[in-house]
Amino acid sequence: MHLKRFEDARPYQAPNHWDVVGLRLQGFEEGGPTNQWVGLSQFLPGGGAGPDSTPFEKVYVVLEGEMTVIVDGTETVLGKFDSCTIAPGELRKIENRSNHVCSMLVVIPYPKEAK
Repeated sequence: MHLKRFEDARPYQAPNHWDVVGLRLQGFEEGGPTNQWVGLSQFLPGGGAGPDSTPFEKVYVVLEGEMTVIVDGTETVLGKFDSCTIAPGELRKIENRSNHVCSMLVVIPYPKEAK
């Protein structure tokens, strides 16, 4: 078992994101997961990311607040414990349009160059 306490999670900068603090909960470390990494993104009101895409899928799970996910012009609001999978190459934009912080768990496979 690889244990990491929340107080030991380190911040990371995600490209094309704004008004967010990302904490790496698992991954990119000795003894950690070998297939994917897990982050906690805390978006301030008005915070978001994109539009962009990645060559690998990702999973979003909203833990608190709400997040608007925009894919192909369709807007979907994720609330507490809602989740979605963004497919490889799928162009997405996310926006916290509420007045509350949105905490979101993000699960992403390692990029090929990180393996």
